[in-house]
Amino acid sequence: MTQPSEQIIDIKNLSTAGKEKVPCGSKDLIERARAQNKSEIIDQYKKDYPIGPHDQPQSMCPAFGSLRVGLRMNRVATILSGSACCVYGLTFTSHFYGARRSVGYVPFNSETLVTGKLFEDIKESVEKTADPDKLDAIVVINLCVPTASGVPLQLLPKVINGVRIIGIDVPGFGVPTHAEAKDILASAMLKFSKTEITSGPVKKSLQKRKGLPLVTLVGEIFPLDPMSISSMLEPLDLEVGAIVPTRQWRELYTAFEGSLVAGLHPFYTSTFREFESVGKPILSSAPVGYEGTASWLEKLGNSLNLSEEKVGKSKELVLPLIKESLKEQKLNGSVTLSGYEGSELLVARLLIESGLTVKYVGTACPRTKQSKVDEEWLKQHGVSVEFRASLESDLQAIDEHEPDLAIGTTPVVQHAKEKAIPSLYFTNLISARPLMGNLGIGSVMEVVKGAMNNGERFKKMKKFFSGVGTGQSSGVWHPYGEKSGKFKDMISGKKLQESNKKKEQVKC
Repeated sequence: MTQPSEQIIDIKNLSTAGKEKVPCGSKDLIERARAQNKSEIIDQYKKDYPIGPHDQPQSMCPAFGSLRVGLRMNRVATILSGSACCVYGLTFTSHFYGARRSVGYVPFNSETLVTGKLFEDIKESVEKTADPDKLDAIVVINLCVPTASGVPLQLLPKVINGVRIIGIDVPGFGVPTHAEAKDILASAMLKFSKTEITSGPVKKSLQKRKGLPLVTLVGEIFPLDPMSISSMLEPLDLEVGAIVPTRQWRELYTAFEGSLVAGLHPFYTSTFREFESVGKPILSSAPVGYEGTASWLEKLGNSLNLSEEKVGKSKELVLPLIKESLKEQKLNGSVTLSGYEGSELLVARLLIESGLTVKYVGTACPRTKQSKVDEEWLKQHGVSVEFRASLESDLQAIDEHEPDLAIGTTPVVQHAKEKAIPSLYFTNLISARPLMGNLGIGSVMEVVKGAMNNGERFKKMKKFFSGVGTGQSSGVWHPYGEKSGKFKDMISGKKLQESNKKKEQVKC
């Protein structure tokens, strides 16, 4: 019997193939997406969201950003198309962060994916969900596999039963962070609403306003921040308009009514492009701290040709309070800061004005035109600023600088605590607080001060537990200890071999 000839398959290391590093570790996925008529989307994402040093996102699944934006809106339903494990993780995370509604899911298998039946299933799902009495819009999100397979969400009807249909691709191999995924959906909705505005009259927002010229805010900010900004705008005869991402569909129309767009968070590249397409000026940075607020108000006045007298009046009302708060919250010590929310540079500015020495700021978001102002300010104050920062660089910063406080992501916080360095989780303890104006100082610095006061307690704990749960004593082995050598014997397998020999002798 002749042996079948061997088939030699050339297996390439996809993570290092080619000159470019590819998110999600799969160049094949990108090539498949391009082959399935997704080249235009992939190229645009590559331009808007340049990849970093790693071939996959190091934070949560990026699609969570788009999912979060949709779930925060009233009268908007969200349907996911992707692998079941991915959808489970995304829905779990969304409910963990307080979503109070279901997330739709269209399952698939190899057959429905290849034959195009998945698209028909999505279309059917959208048609069944489109209830104009309950919904203004339905968001359909393609995850990695449907995007790579070319599921054409752009072919879905734009409107069904009066309900708008927004289809977007948010693959991990093209969108590095969940922050930028917020931009994808926010800009898609703005683009849709812009088409409605140009097509004829649209309904006004239900939110009551004073009738003054509006300033549109861009960034998922804390609910008290618009109030702080409003107090700065009143002396200028301006008021806060829509906050993008919005909570209501009609607020998207209001967003285009703004005389100016304040880019509080700098990573909304595609969103800013939609505003620029209709001639809206973009104001970079945010009113954070004393210098940040003063500079922001001055640039706002210049952009809108406001009188120096008006701008000066606003500064006189706001800046003394900020100065006094900074004086009261004065702290000493060194800090390293990292995160993936996109507001890291703003927080660093506030910490520096509060007296702290910030050694390093790492953000998973990219450098953009809007981040330039804060980057330059931080560098002038001796801060090492890294965009598309990796976990490795964040950990290295802690090891190198040995700060009094480390602010960062979960693994960064864990690494710092292992070294007995007080630490704070950026997303839940810093990002989820007011940051603008006078309110931001007391809110942020209170939690920072509390953490830094734990320094001595951490050192005592480390001394007390020294040697426990680390090195030779890690794990669940008993007895353990370097002196007896039993731990090493177990690891090397010597005891196991001796035990097997004894068992064999008993059998004989």
